[in-house]
Amino acid sequence: MSSDTATRSLDPARPRERIVVAASGVALIALATIAGAWFFQLVLGYKPCQLCLEQRYAYYVGIPLAVVIALAASRGAARGILRAALVVLALVVLANAGLGAYHAGVEWGWWQGPTECSGQIADFGNPGNLLESLKTVKVVRCDEVQWRFLGLSMAGYNVLISLLMAAIALWGLGGGARQPR
Repeated sequence: MSSDTATRSLDPARPRERIVVAASGVALIALATIAGAWFFQLVLGYKPCQLCLEQRYAYYVGIPLAVVIALAASRGAARGILRAALVVLALVVLANAGLGAYHAGVEWGWWQGPTECSGQIADFGNPGNLLESLKTVKVVRCDEVQWRFLGLSMAGYNVLISLLMAAIALWGLGGGARQPR
């Protein structure tokens, strides 16, 4: 294979290759992010709250979707289907950015979070077992930040990372009209 052929086969200006690059980039960023979340939880001992766990769903959907998109694009799948899948991927991570922004707002006290992790505990059950119930209740609060770096919590970083992944997925849609294939 000549160097011109090798360069052209990886040219992100070509629509199919651009989709491969975008989907692969999203998959790698998402994988690194969820690995980081697991590291904070399993190695460093930071317990995730309910909203933290919900923000992980986008990664559990987005990683395999991005891998499937990259593989399908590299195997010549129809561009219309690939583009639609990239739009779905972008919407998944944009929704996650919204959830992360909501969580960050709860942490900053801008609005109330879910009562399950930021409100008062309403029902302890049988009053005779109140002390026993209190010993077993372990709620990780959504409105208390466990870790910050440069003023941002993990929820804040999730917003930035999700927006980056959405931008990459949308970038993968570009260039489709220039060179039909």
